[in-house]
Amino acid sequence: MTHSSTVTNTLSLPPLSLYIHIPWCVQKCPYCDFNSHAQKGEIPHVQYVDALLEDLANDLHWVQGRTLQSIFIGGGTPSLLDPKQMKRLLDQVKRLIPCRDDLEVTMEANPGTVESGKFALFQQAGVNRISIGVQSFQEDKLTILGRIHDHNEAINAAKQANTLGLKSFNIDLMHSLPQQNVSDALVDLNQAIALNPPHLSWYQLTIEPNTQFHSKPPTIPDDDTLADIYEAGKQALTDAGYQQYEISAFSKPDYQCFHNLNYWRFGDYLGIGCGAHSKVTCLKTNSIVRHEKIKHPKGYLDCENQYIFRQWSTADEDLPLEFFMNRFRLTEPCPRQDFIDYTGLNESIIRVQLEQAITKGLIEQSSTHWQVTPLGQRFLNELLNIFM
Repeated sequence: MTHSSTVTNTLSLPPLSLYIHIPWCVQKCPYCDFNSHAQKGEIPHVQYVDALLEDLANDLHWVQGRTLQSIFIGGGTPSLLDPKQMKRLLDQVKRLIPCRDDLEVTMEANPGTVESGKFALFQQAGVNRISIGVQSFQEDKLTILGRIHDHNEAINAAKQANTLGLKSFNIDLMHSLPQQNVSDALVDLNQAIALNPPHLSWYQLTIEPNTQFHSKPPTIPDDDTLADIYEAGKQALTDAGYQQYEISAFSKPDYQCFHNLNYWRFGDYLGIGCGAHSKVTCLKTNSIVRHEKIKHPKGYLDCENQYIFRQWSTADEDLPLEFFMNRFRLTEPCPRQDFIDYTGLNESIIRVQLEQAITKGLIEQSSTHWQVTPLGQRFLNELLNIFM
């Protein structure tokens, strides 16, 4: 597949978001494959924020006249960062890039007493959405998952977030944990629902390479139990007034996470910090460019203003799969024009695959949109394999 035969027009610039990575955490969880590093000694708060701002300054040419839609501060455990340095960071970001008036600023946080005690300070720093990494409310499951908080701290953190008058807050919860059955999973989920978060991320534990669980795998539920947990949980969330808008994301009406929506709609995002990834549309070369920053904190801080570890353009033949891997996670219809605008490709090059997916009942097609069917959601991997 050659570039000239497949690109139909100039790429359109999608919305732009910013991801900021804070790499430190108190200890590494056995399931975690994120770029996180157990804290040893004092975190270099000032030096790291200096580096983040320098990293961002290098990337400003990718903004290309756009307004920033959202900021997501992930980790690691971003709530370990000094709130004063968080304020300096966010204030400077807003000086460097024009931001929409209702900018969504999410920060991931642990439910531990020390971090949740600082929620109000982070709110004053500019954070208006907190995502609390609860994972489970049950002591035995928290122990298996290597979490350092307990049941009461998880509940208190959610209550604390609820009283602050934030734009929103999220509870991160896992299901299909070791030795978990349907009723056990619903105990966790119903506890989360009772805390009334505007948003719930409810996702399955997966065993990832390069994790402790991969080298010493726990026994997780079989496929039938996994399916039963998912269906029962989905029903409980629906009954409680949550709408599923993505495979593992549920929210009260109008409380979807805009930052994640932008990822799944194939929007652009700048990534700054250790190991952060960016996906940006380059109008000059009519291509989609990705880069990854230096992963290790020491290397990142010592790199003398050369933060990019590697950079590459996405090949045309890979774009349909990349686009649909994101879009088909969403329950909302996908505008067919978005495929043309954000990949620069002609729909005709995927017509055979689309017809195959339609025939199998995995998607439906109108004159303007594609819609993943319930069957397509259930067999998403089979749907995506069609575009490989």
